[in-house]
Amino acid sequence: MNDAEIGVRRWNSAAAPSIISDVTEALFILAIVVITALAFDFTNGFHDTANAMATSIATGALKPKQAVVLAATLNLAGAFLSIQVALTVSNKIISIQGSNGAPIPELMGVPILTIVFAGLVGGILWNLVTWLLGLPSSSSHALFGGLIGSAIAALGFGGVKWDGVVSSVIIPAVFSPVVAGLVAALGTFIVFKITARVATGPREKGFRWGQIGSASLVALAHGTNDAQKTMGVITLALIAYGSWTDVHSIPLWVKVSCALAIASGTYIGGWRVIRTLGKGLVEISSPQGMAAEFASAAVILSSSHLGMALSTTHVATGSILGSGVGRPGATVRWRVAGRMAIAWIITLPAAAVVGAVCWALAHAIGGAPGIGVVFVILVAAAGLMFRHSRKTKIDPNNVNDAWSGKLAPSASASETKIPVNV
Repeated sequence: MNDAEIGVRRWNSAAAPSIISDVTEALFILAIVVITALAFDFTNGFHDTANAMATSIATGALKPKQAVVLAATLNLAGAFLSIQVALTVSNKIISIQGSNGAPIPELMGVPILTIVFAGLVGGILWNLVTWLLGLPSSSSHALFGGLIGSAIAALGFGGVKWDGVVSSVIIPAVFSPVVAGLVAALGTFIVFKITARVATGPREKGFRWGQIGSASLVALAHGTNDAQKTMGVITLALIAYGSWTDVHSIPLWVKVSCALAIASGTYIGGWRVIRTLGKGLVEISSPQGMAAEFASAAVILSSSHLGMALSTTHVATGSILGSGVGRPGATVRWRVAGRMAIAWIITLPAAAVVGAVCWALAHAIGGAPGIGVVFVILVAAAGLMFRHSRKTKIDPNNVNDAWSGKLAPSASASETKIPVNV
């Protein structure tokens, strides 16, 4: 008996429903799952805008609003370039499918939909908490953590494909920021060596043009990786419901809706995270910014091609740190980097705990009412966090103010903005 079968037996021994008989209830739950998935995609967009645009905004290569419009457009385009990451999410994380990729019959309907829904709630809540704190943590790991937690709660440890988690999530999480940091450090060092005799003004101006191109490439790469994760989740839900049978492709409407959701979130702009990544980590110049962005794009695009669902946040942060290390005399705020590292470490388990609790609550109430209660809790929690964020408002007008050791600019903090003369 394999792990998946053990999990199914545990589910059945708990007298959980296997195949839903009420088509109306099943459709209602599917609709809630799709809406929640698109909501996660939206939070992914505004949480990760910083990955592509934080350095360009910090150096003045792009004005804040220009940057988010450009990022949103390219995220939208990038979402249609590949489906490898989407297939990774739908096939390699939780053990609810047979060897042919089709869902286990005993889990069709409510069981899988409840697992997926609870995992999404775990991912959304962690995204919102870290956004509120201005921490550039991983939206991808929040999603995977939520799914892993809900799968364990429902099916036991056999409900997770641990080999897929290690190969497609853990290993990229460990190595991608290191590789990106090394590439960015080397690139920054070479750039400053080559341009050592060039006056600062002309050098900054020239590299700002380069930053626009490199930031655009990162935004495009982000779309090819992160938008697909939600595509995979929705496709999994459709397969569980029985309205989609092809385990090797993604419905067109799912691609379009996910692309629009992540682009919309990107356009909103996660200014709190942009501020931390652009101003709190390293005092960055245009040559550094361009080197960091090209390093990020190279790592993200390579991983997307290989189907690795890596964290673009980890990559971008590693690249920015590397650019600080590679520039002679640059100041890296290691204390801020340490807080980010702690957030990275606890993202998977924290989101997993929330996912498990949400599954337990939804399962205890049962069916559509259980899903509805958890959904109401999600909306209420999101509203409370948004309201709290207004107390320390970060927006395009103050996102580039001098870093004073905390997220919110102090009343006396002011900084001469770098003019945009590109």
